[in-house]
Amino acid sequence: MSNSKFILSVLLILGSLSIDYISAQEEDSKPNILLIMVDDLKPNLGTYGDTLAISPNIDKLAGEGMRFNNAYSNQAVCGPSRYNILMGSRSTSTGLYNFGKEFRDVIPNAVTLPQHFMKSGYHTESMGKVFHIGHGNTNDEASWSIPHFKEKVIEYVDPESTGRQLTREEAFFENTRLYIEDTPPNDELPRGAAWESPDVLDEAYADARVANHAINRLRKLSKNPDQPFFMALGFARPHLPFSVPKKYWDLYDPMDMPMPEYEKAPEGSPAFTKKRDHEMSQFFPVPVGKEVYDDDLKRKLIHGYYASISYMDTQLGKVMDELKRLELDENTIIVLWGDHGWHLGDHAIWTKHTNFEQANHIPLIFKAPGVTKAGSTTDQFAESVDVYPTLASLAGLEKPKGPQPIDGIDLTPVLKDGSREIKDHAYHAFPMGGYLGEAIRTEQYRMIRWTPMRDTEKEVLYELYDYENDPKETINIAEEKPNVVSEMTKILERYPKAKNRL
Repeated sequence: MSNSKFILSVLLILGSLSIDYISAQEEDSKPNILLIMVDDLKPNLGTYGDTLAISPNIDKLAGEGMRFNNAYSNQAVCGPSRYNILMGSRSTSTGLYNFGKEFRDVIPNAVTLPQHFMKSGYHTESMGKVFHIGHGNTNDEASWSIPHFKEKVIEYVDPESTGRQLTREEAFFENTRLYIEDTPPNDELPRGAAWESPDVLDEAYADARVANHAINRLRKLSKNPDQPFFMALGFARPHLPFSVPKKYWDLYDPMDMPMPEYEKAPEGSPAFTKKRDHEMSQFFPVPVGKEVYDDDLKRKLIHGYYASISYMDTQLGKVMDELKRLELDENTIIVLWGDHGWHLGDHAIWTKHTNFEQANHIPLIFKAPGVTKAGSTTDQFAESVDVYPTLASLAGLEKPKGPQPIDGIDLTPVLKDGSREIKDHAYHAFPMGGYLGEAIRTEQYRMIRWTPMRDTEKEVLYELYDYENDPKETINIAEEKPNVVSEMTKILERYPKAKNRL
């Protein structure tokens, strides 16, 4: 062999080894995870077609990734919904439907989403509202590499909002006086204001402080690029009270607010599904026991909800900008998730805690570099429990095995191709009035089966809504369409029997 041919052969071998080495390095490089969890956020966002909402940063994130148009919570209440995403388990699989019961009391060795990443060498941390802390529940320390950064959910700056006293909801969220012997119940405490709008800096409220903490932590984590991280970032707004700086209220004209159009319970619906008061009764000037609020109050509450979205969106934008400035964005998978929807007066219902569309339809956005295409959307159904196995798959981790039930499915094929269909419905549940309501949501219908949880002598009840012909859920047509109820019940029967309330 001539010298020139020998040298060429050596160069080719070295080049091949170099390519293999680079490929091996790329395979060993694990993506970071940023899970953004927003409290009480329904899809009232620009990217979802809301022309009133001012949400440029979430809209931009959706423009860089994939937006799910048909994503649903598994239960429309803060604590259990967070167990759904962080455990990958439906409430019906664990029996965890309410506050005051820690998931580790039921499944002590459960491996949460961040724990699954921690076991694979990730640094994990959380800030803001991630697990629900309050109402007798606490954070899960085993999920995080460092202590959780806790911030307030119920927060006031104006003394007139509280009368300088501890309010009911503050007590619930701080676990103050709750379930403590020989102390008055929380309902004997004064109610706090449902909103306030002082002329203050963003940092007067928790979401800005949480965003600042996230920015500081990203700067710290960026100094060790060989250590992948899983960061859970929880924003409180638009949860009540609608306490945000005045400038965010000033973004909107109160006369532009979209007022509720149908303020009655659906015709033919079970009486106990007619939700009134509950969380709203903890705040003034909301009247207790009134069926329909006056227009001024409705307009103020809806205004506060939109102002709160814009405030939260601004804080989220600060974090996104810093992620890019630090050049972490190209190796970070970002998920934006709303824990459940929110009623804004439809059916004369406010907040969540129902099986209706407004309480369960959620925003869900994935940005996975190298997987999702910028500005892509999908009509594929997705549920909160799907986030856990999907993130594990995207990061190249082992498929999660529990020991808790892993009810979600891997959405990665959809992230690659939004036209893919891997399931044709979503499943969710909510207990009310001594019944457990299990719902199947398809493209056209939602069927809800209400099963007595204690009194087995009571009959099973059904609701059926047709969203092509009745998008506002005005009539329960279960009796009119028994064949549809039967077909959707067959879908429901494919699921394991729901566990009773624990």
